[in-house]
Amino acid sequence: MPHPPRRKPESRPRPSAADPAEVVGVRIIGGRFRGRRLLYSGDPRTRPMKDRVREAVFNLLGPGVAGKHAIDLFAGTGALGIEALSRGAARATFIEQHFPTAELIRRNLATLGAEAAAEVIPGNVFLWFRRRPALGDAPWLVFCSPPYALYVDRRSEMLSLLAGLIAAAPAQSQFVVEADERFDFALLPSPDAWNMRRYPPATIGLWRK
Repeated sequence: MPHPPRRKPESRPRPSAADPAEVVGVRIIGGRFRGRRLLYSGDPRTRPMKDRVREAVFNLLGPGVAGKHAIDLFAGTGALGIEALSRGAARATFIEQHFPTAELIRRNLATLGAEAAAEVIPGNVFLWFRRRPALGDAPWLVFCSPPYALYVDRRSEMLSLLAGLIAAAPAQSQFVVEADERFDFALLPSPDAWNMRRYPPATIGLWRK
């Protein structure tokens, strides 16, 4: 008796930045959203901070996250700002110029039920800052984790951005800056006050106003 023909396995469509079909390895590490995974397209323009580095950073920040206004520059997946919300930040602002990626941040916030405490701004970080956005009086928790090449290709703009935010930030604000070995943290305001940590290839600088 002849055997019926074998069915070919169905191929799954690959996720795209605009419409991801699956979750790709970005998870919230602590707080009320602990263990939840974020939609992430895998787009090479988006480089999430590694889980182990993000965990180390938030361990260093400790309870100081609570009540802060998290500002996630070059937000990418939004994992830093969302992690801050998970750990008690009062509000979060995400700035991401790649529109499909910004839409993913919105979707992740909606899935977590956190959209009311957040604003997603699809646009260029440098232009956003030049408009002098109103960010309120609560202390800020600023995350700057851009493509490392920006520290080389647009060094003066990166320095102006960080110096301007540091000058404008309310007292008790904190900054977390991620770069690689090409960036000299000594060029930032109060260079001796930065708490420097190495997680190769990343260098993390933390500073409190």
